[in-house]
Amino acid sequence: MSEETPERRKATDGMSEAELDARHAEKMKKKKAARDKIIATKTIEKGLLIVHTGKGKGKSTAAFGLVFRALGNGMKVGVVQFVKGKWETGERKILEHFPDQVTMTAMGDGFTWETQDRQRDIQAARAAWERAKTMIMDDEHDMVLLDEMNIVLRYDYLDIAEVLEFLKQKPEKKHVVITGRNAKDELIELADLVTEMEMVKHPFRSGVKAQKGIEF
Repeated sequence: MSEETPERRKATDGMSEAELDARHAEKMKKKKAARDKIIATKTIEKGLLIVHTGKGKGKSTAAFGLVFRALGNGMKVGVVQFVKGKWETGERKILEHFPDQVTMTAMGDGFTWETQDRQRDIQAARAAWERAKTMIMDDEHDMVLLDEMNIVLRYDYLDIAEVLEFLKQKPEKKHVVITGRNAKDELIELADLVTEMEMVKHPFRSGVKAQKGIEF
């Protein structure tokens, strides 16, 4: 809703409820006409490259929201988790109930500061990327989520140039979603849709540990 300015309040002072309702209806009618005109110009249909990044919470959460939305529309989805292989997450348990629509692959061994083994992390990232490439190029999946891929790109476990070149060749109708903080500038430039999660406040800074149903 638009902010109510002093001028707008003055203009409506003394108006009856019926007059306010009529004024509102006329205003919304004009707004709808303007919106419909804009929407009519949007005619392209294509698979999107979507990036969720930033320091705030909610990157993977939003991406899995897209996954569930796709499932509700009868689409088939592939999920590759690059670093959460050992985590028993709520979303993974739910998605196991949709074996005909979801291919779930957890390839990582945990965050790199947990494994403390660079070569092991590189091998895990490479295996996850190979699995991702197969799902992106197949005719089975409509959407592929590459969860926390930005983390392995940040540490250069994968060649960003190779990844970008491959993504440029993805099927026209295939949606690809990539999550993780510190997305590479080159990936942001290539993407169709980029959302940066900004952290305003987080309970972790107040000593609250990760909560079931919120973080996992």
